[in-house]
Amino acid sequence: MSKGKLNEQLYTNESGIQGQYKTWFLDYASYVILERAVPAIEDGLKPVQRRILHAMKEMDDGRFNKVANIIGQSMQYHPHGDASIGDALVNMGQKDLMIETQGNWGDVRTGDQAAAPRYIEARLSKFALEVAFNNKTTNWQLSYDGRKNEPVTLPMKFPLLLAHGAEGIAVGLSTKILPHNFCELIDASIKYLKGKKFEIFPDFQTGGMIDVSNYNEGKRGGKVRVRALIEEFDKKTLLIKNVPYGVTTGGLIDSIIKANDQGKIKIKKVTDNTAADVEIQVDLAPGISPDITIDALYAFTDCEVSISPNACVIVDQKPRFLSVNDLLTTATENTKDLLKRELEIKLAELQEKWHYTSLEKIFFEEKIYKELEKKHETWEKVLEAIDKAFLPFRKQLKRAVTREDIVKLTEKPVRRIYKLDIDELNAQILGLEAEIKQVHYDLEHLVEFAIAYYENLLKKFGKGRERKTEIRPFEAIQAKQVAIANTKLYVNWADGFIGTSLKKDELVFECSDLDDIIVFTRRGLMKVVRVGEKVYIGKDIIHVAVFTKSDERTTYNMIYVDGGTGTSYAKRFNVTGITRDKEYDLTRGNEKSKVHYFTANANGEAEVVTIVLSPNCPARNKSFDFYFEELEIKGRSAMGNQVSKYPIKNVKFKEAGRSTLSAIKLWFDDKFGRLNTEEKGIYLGNFDGSEKLLVVYGDGNYELTDLEMTQRFEPDKILLIEKFNPDKIITAVYLDNEKLQFNVKRFRIETSTLQNRFLFIKEGNGNRLEVVTTDSKPVLLLHTGRGAQARTQKIKLGDFVEVMGWKAVGNKLADYNKSTEMEWEPKEKEEDGPQASLF
Repeated sequence: MSKGKLNEQLYTNESGIQGQYKTWFLDYASYVILERAVPAIEDGLKPVQRRILHAMKEMDDGRFNKVANIIGQSMQYHPHGDASIGDALVNMGQKDLMIETQGNWGDVRTGDQAAAPRYIEARLSKFALEVAFNNKTTNWQLSYDGRKNEPVTLPMKFPLLLAHGAEGIAVGLSTKILPHNFCELIDASIKYLKGKKFEIFPDFQTGGMIDVSNYNEGKRGGKVRVRALIEEFDKKTLLIKNVPYGVTTGGLIDSIIKANDQGKIKIKKVTDNTAADVEIQVDLAPGISPDITIDALYAFTDCEVSISPNACVIVDQKPRFLSVNDLLTTATENTKDLLKRELEIKLAELQEKWHYTSLEKIFFEEKIYKELEKKHETWEKVLEAIDKAFLPFRKQLKRAVTREDIVKLTEKPVRRIYKLDIDELNAQILGLEAEIKQVHYDLEHLVEFAIAYYENLLKKFGKGRERKTEIRPFEAIQAKQVAIANTKLYVNWADGFIGTSLKKDELVFECSDLDDIIVFTRRGLMKVVRVGEKVYIGKDIIHVAVFTKSDERTTYNMIYVDGGTGTSYAKRFNVTGITRDKEYDLTRGNEKSKVHYFTANANGEAEVVTIVLSPNCPARNKSFDFYFEELEIKGRSAMGNQVSKYPIKNVKFKEAGRSTLSAIKLWFDDKFGRLNTEEKGIYLGNFDGSEKLLVVYGDGNYELTDLEMTQRFEPDKILLIEKFNPDKIITAVYLDNEKLQFNVKRFRIETSTLQNRFLFIKEGNGNRLEVVTTDSKPVLLLHTGRGAQARTQKIKLGDFVEVMGWKAVGNKLADYNKSTEMEWEPKEKEEDGPQASLF
């Protein structure tokens, strides 16, 4: 046979090379999915994890074992080497649930690796021994080499998959199940068994904050956002107190340094002070706002990460995508079934024990044992005689007497016969009957039994496993609003170019590379472009600025001449929305049109200008004043109002005008702690640019602040926030913890420094502000006592408390009592405008 024909036969024959490779990829993919990467729904474990736990159970004697020895024991069941076993073992040990550890097991927060297997030790936790092992309810299979038996799945009586979480990449699919809180899982299982609705959300060992608004029960397409907690230590220093799930302190610091190098944030230094607790210190550059920097850290670094769950598990030897609610209900039903099997096994064992104990009682009480003393021809005759002797007592038994039963009775030592205590046997039988009755009851009330089982788990193992991750919604941070000005923008006014590379031309301002730039030309054209190295706009640029979308306050005042008719028009307009890189004509469209005058006014100011006409025109009055405030603000495409049909020589600025816009209406979002103009939260009132806010905190400090929208507040620490009026009198009641009394004081704000807190109550450990108001006639309702002893006293504080300095201690109001509660008498209408009390 020729070589060519041989090759052809090999590649076409099913038993040749093609036959061998026909299904190899499918076989490999199935193996990786089922045997390595994806956990089973029954016990929530991947094969390597299950084999480790089984090996540790075999080794368990209550003492710690070297991890190296555990790895060696596990290799009898897992055919993929010591490295994969060691990594899986350390991963489970770090979760601090199924495995109790000793030694240096690394740190998931810092990314530090565990010590070598020969230096660290482990043993099964008491929790694992209770929920994961029962030889009588375990299904077994041969290990990979056929030498030993290993569990198909462990009889897990707990939703371990949701407590541990799982992550794995297989061929063509992946799984990512986030860890959940131990106590909340048990509570959810109990609610499910009671037929109630439940919700479960991720919880991480690393702590932090999580927004679960889009969790979608952990299904594909869902998402959670996780943030580190960032505290403002002082105006120059921020402290990062934990790391998001999946992020290490080193990785977080690297992301901060990278953002600083890219100009997204501006910091002086970042220091890792992590020891027992995470603490990363961020020192800010001079003049940088800590509030904006906190937002920028969330926007540009790993202080905030987004995680997309993907709950894929093995069900009936197939991968399936489920929700975490499905996983919990399945685990709970599985637990209930296992408890039922355990009860059934226990019942069978109790019934068997009851049967033999009853036989033993009859055997000795009715002296059937004397058949052993009679002379029978053979041993079989002895057994037959004993069996015959039991015939009158068969009705007392619940099953037939077998040969094995009789043989077992005859094996009793002779001394047992003479020392037999029939009363003891009767007591044993009564005890067994009570146990059997209880097991029957538990089987008939299986749901209640399962609930009691979960409640016992929570009682025994729930302490110290409370939620570590705070669930709270996150406000959306606009990257453009918090980006630091990290690039310089230059303009070539005559040729019409702007860009960051035109360093020979005029520097106009610094901006962020995320900003959009709005540009106007003498021809009356407008364009919004991204920041770039060199961008052409059009000849004779007259105005360049950073563009803010939906800005309804910046108002452009413009006078232009229409090139077709020679008539000049004036217009006022806003630019709230555009298409980037599109050219907009602000005139009537003629190529010869030209702008005479142009200003951009941040707060809608309307100036007065002097218009000088051409001296050769026939107009009688060749110079007159024009008032922009007489124009209505319209859209950018509006033609405008006619100024003059005669040629204009020039337009000169005469005097500044006032703002024609109403004051800014502000609200305080008490959910996110932000000021806003979108009517979210508590209405604070109308503000002009110079007015301030008064913020009073529960620790007894007050602060004056400006109206900067990017500043952050902590709503749970604020008792009062309102427009600041220096004439208003503040009335406050606080606890003097040292003297155990409530003090009251009335004072005016005498300081003017912004963004600086001033303590106005007596300094001391445990002192706190109870209530505060700026009402001109404050009436305090003082509630004391409980039940029949409850009393309410109405006190008009303005009648007997003098106005004093803000540093004064104040007057004694009442003695401290745990039952004391205070509130201000409600007012139908505030006399001095809105006030946002969060108390």
